[in-house]
Amino acid sequence: MTIPRHNDINASPVWAKLHQHQRATRHMHMRELFDTDSRRFDKFSLEFDGLLLDYSKNRLTERTLSLLFELAEAADLTGWMDRMRSGERINISENRAVLHTALRLPESASLMVDGRNVVPEVHAVLRAMKQFTDTVRAGAWYGIEGRPVTDVVNLGIGGSDLGPQVVTEALAPYATPDLRIHFVSNVDGQDIARTLARLQPETTLFIVASKSFTTPETLLNAEAAKKWFVKRTGQGDIRRHFVAVSANPEAVEAFGIDPANRFTFWDWVGGRYSVWSAIGLPVMMAVGYERFCQLLDGAHTMDNHFFGASFTRNMPVILALIGVWYNTFYGAHTHAIMPYDHGLRRLPAHIQQLDMESNGKRVGRHGERLDFDTGPVIWGEEGVNSQHAFFQLLHQGTRLVPCDFIVPMNTHYPVDHQHAVLVANCFAQSEALMRGKGEAEVLAELAHLTGDELDMLLPQKLFPGNQPSNTLALDRVTPRTLGMLLALYEHRVFVQGVIWGINSFDQWGVEYGKQLARRILPELKAPDQALAHDSSTNGLIRHFRRQYHAD
Repeated sequence: MTIPRHNDINASPVWAKLHQHQRATRHMHMRELFDTDSRRFDKFSLEFDGLLLDYSKNRLTERTLSLLFELAEAADLTGWMDRMRSGERINISENRAVLHTALRLPESASLMVDGRNVVPEVHAVLRAMKQFTDTVRAGAWYGIEGRPVTDVVNLGIGGSDLGPQVVTEALAPYATPDLRIHFVSNVDGQDIARTLARLQPETTLFIVASKSFTTPETLLNAEAAKKWFVKRTGQGDIRRHFVAVSANPEAVEAFGIDPANRFTFWDWVGGRYSVWSAIGLPVMMAVGYERFCQLLDGAHTMDNHFFGASFTRNMPVILALIGVWYNTFYGAHTHAIMPYDHGLRRLPAHIQQLDMESNGKRVGRHGERLDFDTGPVIWGEEGVNSQHAFFQLLHQGTRLVPCDFIVPMNTHYPVDHQHAVLVANCFAQSEALMRGKGEAEVLAELAHLTGDELDMLLPQKLFPGNQPSNTLALDRVTPRTLGMLLALYEHRVFVQGVIWGINSFDQWGVEYGKQLARRILPELKAPDQALAHDSSTNGLIRHFRRQYHAD
């Protein structure tokens, strides 16, 4: 089926109405909205299967939402949701379907792609993962000296690293204590070197995660791990200590990995959407098959909500449209993610890749130049640490920075009353960002001051407020609730891409720098080779040649 061209959404009547509405309401203060409507939370919050979304602390009214839902209709969001779910090749630049949602379908489901049902294939890989991880977790997978595995090192980058790393860390309360999971992604040698320094080769298992098995950073680290293993053990046979997650069996076997220890996935699984596939092997290694299935079930539950709920009661759609409201119509260029859970401390990095690699585009699906802002800069840090870092700018800076607060109501680590303190800080920050602190409140605090001292201190202690935020409250971080949360953000990114008319599933911008790096690398090692870059790059290469000391 032919993918329809974008319908010039910025030329639609609702686009103009949203701009007009923003100009008419931009001076509206959320404090006044709450003061005049005691039911604002009830109107602008949504609870689904234990996950609460409070979006009442935003610069919006019922009219705003009505226009945003109209914008979704004008962009044919329903049609695009159906196209993705049914397996149409909506990644048109690579002629691929986009079916990470198929990875969490139950075995009884059916989804036809190119004339075959892919669900049995998905569950066949899951069973292979189960058999392998069960053996390792039971201490029955023996290395070259007949000793069980104690450490697993995942070698990947991007989606082959961030997704499984976030999930493994978040689900640490469910992990087996006898198996330590490590993640190495950076081509900087200290990443792999510092990791290997803590390990014994006879009890270490490496997972080389690369769909193509040509990812330069991953293969460099894999070769370094292989050399370390061979040097330390004197064994050239690595089959008991290396497995692969890849769709390239020939390259895997050429590396020395037993073909039986290769776990496959498909071209309709994008890297940043792949934790649900065999890329999640380190997650299953850590928490086991049953809990990995609970993770999938949570994501599938959010999928059903996304595809089945009306826009007005749809968490991913509402979050996405609010993001479009600020990014495109308010000109807010960044969006902050603050998880108030130490286990979720890497979540901002995962969402950063998910969002910025998907929607960091300046052209539409068919190459047309867009004349409006698309994906925001995603950033963030765990609370409450972030309060002592960048919250000063959020409270008293000059920029509009929408925020997402993510917080569990219960903890796996009950230490005195610390969790209540954590939650109190989260709620307080969202309230402070919304309300601010006015002159009358500050004057009451400074009643003991007069004259120049009062005049100097008063403006320093004013908080303008009116900074928007969403709060996502989980009952507890479990495999299921984590699956729901990650799928929620995946769908949010997809919806925004549909609104902006871009292809959220390619990433050509990642490739260009790699091409130049392949050209520069031999030039670094050849001091007499002529250079034909710009003067800055030429100068940097020459500086490296003078300063570098080869090992």
